[in-house]
Order: sequence, then structure tokens, then C-alpha cells
Amino acid sequence: MLKELQKKYRELQEYIRQAGSAAIAFSGGVDSTFLLHTAHDVLGDSVIAVTARSCSFPERELNEARAFCAQNLIAHVVCESEELEIEGFRQNPINRCYLCKRELFEKIWTIAKDHGLCAVMEGSNLDDNGDYRPGLQAVSELGVLSPLRHAELSKAEIREISRELGLPTWDKQSFACLSSRFVYGETISEEKLGMVDRAEQLLLDLGFHQVRVRLHGTIARIEIDPEEFSKLTSADIRETVYSQLKSFGFSYVTMDLMGYRTGSMNETIR
Repeated sequence: MLKELQKKYRELQEYIRQAGSAAIAFSGGVDSTFLLHTAHDVLGDSVIAVTARSCSFPERELNEARAFCAQNLIAHVVCESEELEIEGFRQNPINRCYLCKRELFEKIWTIAKDHGLCAVMEGSNLDDNGDYRPGLQAVSELGVLSPLRHAELSKAEIREISRELGLPTWDKQSFACLSSRFVYGETISEEKLGMVDRAEQLLLDLGFHQVRVRLHGTIARIEIDPEEFSKLTSADIRETVYSQLKSFGFSYVTMDLMGYRTGSMNETIR
């Protein structure tokens, strides 16, 4: 590990150590897995993982989160946090993420206090400072700690350190809740969340690494890494994807020529 990364990692460990105990918001993704591993390494049994179950969180992600905690002997709490029940959430306003995170972190704080823990931590990283992230307002309002941002760790650096630590998520594809696939203002429903989930699972099963299926009405806009464009447009894969997505309920199936990028739904509000 490079000296600069070693320094950042030590700063991260010390910041976590000063908290004394914590509940970690744990999705099983790259960032939260790295944070949970580090916090558990520093604080031991004074750390628990909390994962929210909802229809915008695929079952595969929940299963991976459970498996990681079980394998590493980390206490794990799964709480029900159905975003669609939050007032205003279904209408998908531009502050949708704030509504969700506010409700989620209030629940995690309750769990933390029930376990006698001093802090709640979440896994946003330095790169998140450069995008529209209304959920970070809820983080600030509720006094939730963001150790990775505090240590100024980028996504690429987190992946590098995760690889050094032998974490299985070091090269895992980035993931965000399925509600982020909807254009702002479009009503979010269980049915359409299921359409997106099945479509993305299909692409993952076909071997694509980083995928998003953005939903515009009943149009699917597929984002993948540009180096995989030729695979998607090959006759057999293209026909499979088209026919399957049509069967899931999509009227049209398109490929975004810019490829995968985080926060592409935010481009229309900048």
C-alpha cells in the first residue's frame, strides 16, 4: 500500500476508534463493506451492522450482506425500511434521497441506542461530494458520521485498500437503490421496481459487470461500461436482452451511448 494511502487508512482507523462504538449502515457494497470491516477491526464487538430491507433493495444484495456478517462474526440487524410508505416518496421528487435517508438513519439511531452504541456511521466517500446527494443533508442533520469522507478516501482508493485487505467486494460493481433508476417526477411503484430489478439481474447473469437500467415511462435505458458495448450489441445477447425486457413490461429497450456513469438522472437538474 502506498504511503499516502497508509496515512489515510490510519486516519480512518483513529477517527473510528475515537467514536468508541457504532452502528454501521451496511448495504454490502464496496464502501460500506470496507467501512464495516475497518470498524469491526478497530472496535470489535462494539460494532453492529444494520441493513434495511425494502423493495428497492434486491434480495441478492441482502443475502450478500448477511453472508459477509456471518463469515466475519459481526452482529447484524436487518430492519424493515419501506421507502414507498414515506409520505411523498412515491412521487419521486428531486429530494427523494433525503426523504429516504432521513427515515432510515432515524431507525438506525434507534437501533444504535437500543444496543448502547455511541455513534451511527455511513459509507459515503470523497467522490460523493461532487454530485447531487440530498441524502447527505439527512446525514448532517442527524449527526451521522461519514468516516470515509473524513479521511478523504475516494472510491478508487477504497477499492485499492479493500484489495490489499482481501475483501471480496474490492472489485464489486457499484450499486445504488433501485429507486435511483427513475427519472425525477415519475411515480415509483413496486411493479416498476420489480421490472428494473429483473432487468439488471438479467444483465448481471449474462456477465456484464457494471449495469444500470434507467426507467423512463416504460422505456429502458441501459447503461453499461463502454468496453462491453460490443457484447450487448452482438446478435444473440441483443435479442435475448430485448425479448426478456419486453416480457418484463418494457415497451422499448435502448442503450445509452455514453455508457455507465453515476448519477446520470441528476444531469437534467444541474
